Amino acid sequence: MGDLTQKKTFFGHPPGLFTLFFTEMWERFSYYGMRAILILFMVASLAEKNAGMGLDTATAGAIYGLYTAGVYLLTLPGGWLADNIFGQRKAIWYGGVIIMLGHISLAIPQDVTFYLGLVLVCIGTGLLKANISTIVGDLYPEGGARRDAGFSIFYMGINIGSFLGQLVVGILGENWNWHWGFGAAAVGMFLGLVVYRLTADRYLGDIGVTPKAKEAAKNSDGSATTSTGLLIGLVALLVLFIVVLQLTGIIDMRSIVGVAEGMGYIIIAIVALYFAYILIAGGLNKAEKLKVVVIIFLFIGAALFWSGFEQAGSSLNLFAERHTDRMFQANGLSGIVAIVVGLAVLLGLGGLWVKEILNRDDLIDALKIITAIVVAGLAAFAWWLVDSIGKGWEMPASWLQSVNPMFIILLAPVFGALWVKLAQRNMNPSAPLKFGFGLICLGLGFLVMVFAARAVVAELPETVRVSTLWLVMTYFLHTTGELTLSPVGLSMTTKLAPKKFGGQMMGIWFIGAALGNLIAGLFAGNFDENNTAQMPDLFMSVVMTSVGAGIIFLILSPWIKRWMGDVE
Repeated sequence: MGDLTQKKTFFGHPPGLFTLFFTEMWERFSYYGMRAILILFMVASLAEKNAGMGLDTATAGAIYGLYTAGVYLLTLPGGWLADNIFGQRKAIWYGGVIIMLGHISLAIPQDVTFYLGLVLVCIGTGLLKANISTIVGDLYPEGGARRDAGFSIFYMGINIGSFLGQLVVGILGENWNWHWGFGAAAVGMFLGLVVYRLTADRYLGDIGVTPKAKEAAKNSDGSATTSTGLLIGLVALLVLFIVVLQLTGIIDMRSIVGVAEGMGYIIIAIVALYFAYILIAGGLNKAEKLKVVVIIFLFIGAALFWSGFEQAGSSLNLFAERHTDRMFQANGLSGIVAIVVGLAVLLGLGGLWVKEILNRDDLIDALKIITAIVVAGLAAFAWWLVDSIGKGWEMPASWLQSVNPMFIILLAPVFGALWVKLAQRNMNPSAPLKFGFGLICLGLGFLVMVFAARAVVAELPETVRVSTLWLVMTYFLHTTGELTLSPVGLSMTTKLAPKKFGGQMMGIWFIGAALGNLIAGLFAGNFDENNTAQMPDLFMSVVMTSVGAGIIFLILSPWIKRWMGDVE
């Protein structure tokens, strides 16, 4: 580590953060860019000039849910492989290569390559995402506020990549050819791999090279045999569980929707069995058991939150494509707002990029050239955007996906300062209160969509498109919910977990995200284009669930806080 401290810092942080920031930024560019057009591509008619797959909404929603759930589920084996075989550094590289190959496969216009591509992206993301955050933490062995600030910068990279990816992939996919969009996602991951390959050894030293559990295989206390027996027993129970669900008609595994529903039941069963085992046979004392009960509450709250929040890429994406007026004029309010905000964000990001990269004297020329090309591309894109809006132009539906990362970029510093100020006055809300507020914000966002859907339904059988500002308002409320709930949920899970189950509890957090994504996909399957009248009721069901769960958290917060013990 000594030689690393002599290198030029990245916004005042270890130089390794440069490598991880841009690797993750480009990986998120590819992931969120592709996700923004995924369900739109699947439901697009085969007869259109820009032909899609022609799938019905239920099937497309199920595939979307299985894919996004798989991305999070595979972070668990991805983390294990890094800890026991590859090491974090190789896992990130292998994961990035597999992701790039997955997007290349998606860019080939064949059904078999489409499904192969989804599987490859899931596998690659499981390897990369599970380990890159670990290395960020390893850059700060001293911990403390500087580590938190480093993660904040890293999180900003995630949202910059998401914002740009949804713009670039969205415009190419929707306006020209879906497969061009998938190809652009592959290019994004390629750029991330270039940054990683050229800077990792220089900036990261030996961090993440050696598997953390290399010596684990030397243990001979019989624990491996016990774990194997438990695993076999768990698999047998799950197989029996699925057979019972199939025989009773609760699910039908002969359809992709049935497979997705079956996965949902499996995830719930695994989590229930795991928590039962921990509480009954985990050897925990009373205080530790109460903390595990708190984690159970947080898991349920997180799964419910993500099941609504992640509809941005599914049901809300379909609403944007089918029911919003996306025509922009420079002499209209929407056009002016789009020009000002879009240019401010693009030029601001480009300026920071130029300042931090082009002025460095420890980077090879190849990276500076790539940066110059990308920044020039952003400038050309901004000019084209202004010109298009001036002439009257329909925005791609997928572009509305970029509203959330834009709000995060703008609001994250505000929320960070807010929590600090409240803490100084001993008014910082507890974790259960923040979960309650986050869920209620999510519900209020969907309440906005209830009114938007009613405006559409009121004109039936006539076709009417509502303002994009409905979705912008929804995403604003969802973002406030995310900034309230997500950081504290992850932090509390690590703090509350019993020491011997710490890593597993982090896995439980990712499983909660997987379950939420799966539900979001399945729920989107109900948005049948031929049954628009049911939309208000569908959105209202999310309002009732989210707000109801939020109120329960608020009511139970004194008890939950007491169960947390000394954890703040």
